[in-house]
Amino acid sequence: MVNRVWGRLIGSLTALGLMAGAASAVTAPILVVDAESGKVLYSQGATDPWYPASITKLMTTYVALDMVRQGKVSLDTLLTVSPAAAAEPPSKMGFKPGTQITLDNALKIIMVKSANDVSWAIGEGLGGSVEGFADMMNETAHRIGMRESRWYNPNGLPEPRQWTSARDMAVLARALMRDFPNQQNLFSISAIQFGKSVMANHNGLLGRYPGADGMKTGFICSGGFNVVATATRGGRRIITVVMGQPSARERDIKAADLFDYGFGQSAGWTAPTLESLPPSNVAAPPDMRPYICDKRKPMPVDEGPGALTASGPGASSATTQLLGSATPDATNLAFAALSSANVRGRTLPPRAPLQPIPVWIGSSPTEGAMALAREEQEAQASKQAARQAALEAAQRKRAEAKATKDAAREAAKQAASEKAAKARAAAVTAPKPATKTAAGRDKSVPATTSAYTAVEPAPKAAAKPAHKPAAKKPEAAKPEAAKPAAKKADKKPAKAKNDES
Repeated sequence: MVNRVWGRLIGSLTALGLMAGAASAVTAPILVVDAESGKVLYSQGATDPWYPASITKLMTTYVALDMVRQGKVSLDTLLTVSPAAAAEPPSKMGFKPGTQITLDNALKIIMVKSANDVSWAIGEGLGGSVEGFADMMNETAHRIGMRESRWYNPNGLPEPRQWTSARDMAVLARALMRDFPNQQNLFSISAIQFGKSVMANHNGLLGRYPGADGMKTGFICSGGFNVVATATRGGRRIITVVMGQPSARERDIKAADLFDYGFGQSAGWTAPTLESLPPSNVAAPPDMRPYICDKRKPMPVDEGPGALTASGPGASSATTQLLGSATPDATNLAFAALSSANVRGRTLPPRAPLQPIPVWIGSSPTEGAMALAREEQEAQASKQAARQAALEAAQRKRAEAKATKDAAREAAKQAASEKAAKARAAAVTAPKPATKTAAGRDKSVPATTSAYTAVEPAPKAAAKPAHKPAAKKPEAAKPEAAKPAAKKADKKPAKAKNDES
């Protein structure tokens, strides 16, 4: 028991030591920018490479809207969900291969639901392939001034070669606002409704922080919880980028605190611009998986407003130290946005009522409703068939069990009958044991028989015992006549003696 306790203690101290060592080298990227001027109000690790996760979908959206602006496609262009797209892991809509959806609905879905299958369908549909679309993403990123980004897929699922930076995401946010002013509502949809399902935006700032109006969140274990957020107050718009946080709650609270700070600052003429931020000396993004996705705890999620309270106040202080390692400028950051003591236990206010925007499959709401009705009927029929199959299988199983039980009972009965028959036959054929009378004579011998012998029985003449003739008184008158009679009697015993020899 003592050894186990010491083992756990040593393991915990080792983990804390590793994290403390990493904290001196890893800085969670944070950036606050005035949207109109591009002036930087605060930055921390702003040009360090980082894994983007689902904020990648902002880049996907820019490329798609740029193609619409150029007349290459329209928002009514139908995209087809391929088997590869349907196989992408969650978050997803779960569309079957062959399902068609307009580009307009696809963009709404990826901005709210962050559906990876729909993002993949956009890439394949507009780029001919995911690889072709990634080339378009990289070309567009270079053209609008993104320096640290490298794109390989349209949805942000783990790809070790796919990097970005807080600075590049702020550049992208400004480009989306500048180049597509008529599409700004796309980034502030509180929820979408597909059929009977209502899905809230993953951005937990919408409807909870006053003035929040965009844009996109993202999460993977290697990159932590990221957000590119915008808010407007008094006609002024601020962009805040927070990356690598240990939970959605901490990410959103820090973003809210940074908005408060940004709205209280004025961008003077000496403030740096996004373009003037120096390149990073960090060669590659850090892998945050050991600190974000602890195998001993449930997998973190980034799903709507509920994610804000997913992690409780007992968050690891070592993790918070790692993710807020840089020392902020005390004159500029008097608030405690990076202080674990300030974040711990805090939540944002309750969310405002959702205002869902309808989305559908097919080219029109009517077609989508008909397609959903068919799918529901097929699903109901499939469910009924599965229920019937399960019922029949259960009945077969019961019948087989009864047949097996009856066969076993019959076999046992037959075996018992055969055993009894064998016992009776054995009783008939078995020799009777010899018993003796009290006198010691065998009971099986007839009572009239005195003994068994190998000698043949004597003739009847010999059976009678020989006897001597009674002695007669000598007759004086006839002395000579008595002698022959005596001789004749002496010859008879000699004959009996010969029979017994």
